[in-house]
Amino acid sequence: MTTWRPADKVGVVIHGPEVLDSGEALAFLDWLEGFLPAIAVLGGTMGRVAAIDAALEGRIDISSPRTPSQSVRDLGGCRAVVLLNRAKTLETGLAFASLVARRVSPGVNLLHVDFGGRFVSPLLGQTEWLCRKVEERFSLQHISFVPSRDLVAREGGLVRRGISGVLPGEKISVNGTVVATACSSQVEIVARDGRIIEIRGAEVKDHGLEKLPLVDLGRAIVRSGQIRRTSAPPRSLGGQGRGVVIIDHAAEEAFERARGAGLVITVGDDTTAIAGDVLYRLGIPVIGIVDGDIDGLAGITRAARGSVRIRVLPGHDDLVGREVKDLIDDLANDDPDPDELVSMISKAAGHRLISVERI
Repeated sequence: MTTWRPADKVGVVIHGPEVLDSGEALAFLDWLEGFLPAIAVLGGTMGRVAAIDAALEGRIDISSPRTPSQSVRDLGGCRAVVLLNRAKTLETGLAFASLVARRVSPGVNLLHVDFGGRFVSPLLGQTEWLCRKVEERFSLQHISFVPSRDLVAREGGLVRRGISGVLPGEKISVNGTVVATACSSQVEIVARDGRIIEIRGAEVKDHGLEKLPLVDLGRAIVRSGQIRRTSAPPRSLGGQGRGVVIIDHAAEEAFERARGAGLVITVGDDTTAIAGDVLYRLGIPVIGIVDGDIDGLAGITRAARGSVRIRVLPGHDDLVGREVKDLIDDLANDDPDPDELVSMISKAAGHRLISVERI
């Protein structure tokens, strides 16, 4: 039996759900493994849901949340590393490649394959040998890598970050929290001392900024549009956990935060939609505290059987969520009855309660 060393393998970092939903990631892996040993990992959070839907969790490492650049560095000892993506446009694909390349050591042999922009580009090191094969097999345009302008600029105490490929009307989110709606294709976020003080080319959502904690704008996850632009038939792995976890405006951390839990309380409309959709794959129901102010970041979503949506007066979901967190922290029972939790939350909401709905 042949024993492969890391230096013999090609690493594949799969970024985002779109390249998985389209079937292009699977086609690429099947082709690559026809002549080279490969190791595939995810770079990014929402791709995990798509990997489960595609039944690829046994073939792609989805065990830990890593940024694309972290995943590339993890595979840096491989013969080459392929950054596999499906960007909205050629422009956004090139900007993404530049962002990752800046954060990776020059010693890595890195190749970018983008099925959205329909191009292949050698980013770092010696990858032309593989680039030519990819170009021929998938009929992609070969683009020589020229680093684009850094979208992050630091001036004294200010940090400015531009966003590429924005379409007017798209929601702008920072670390999963919607902070604005684009009015232009040119959007720039400005922060001082971890606080966003201006968003140019967009209509600011003040309530979103209020919810956003201190942020390192240069390294934050900044998006325009939905977190999953494509779809696939949903698939659930099931599972039986214990205990209760609260997720407050950090939906993309649901896999880690809810690991082993039997029930999750979510705070916020988009948090409830996104976390509920993620946790559907693990068979974990959610009790969502919402106020009807949904931005639609996740598109069509679903939730595990037993999930409940508790709607309160506008602007009060955060307040009720904080009160409920204090109550949950004081619970001696580590596995409370779901119906009792719904009653407890409804009672805590008091006059602010509008409705209780089974999802």
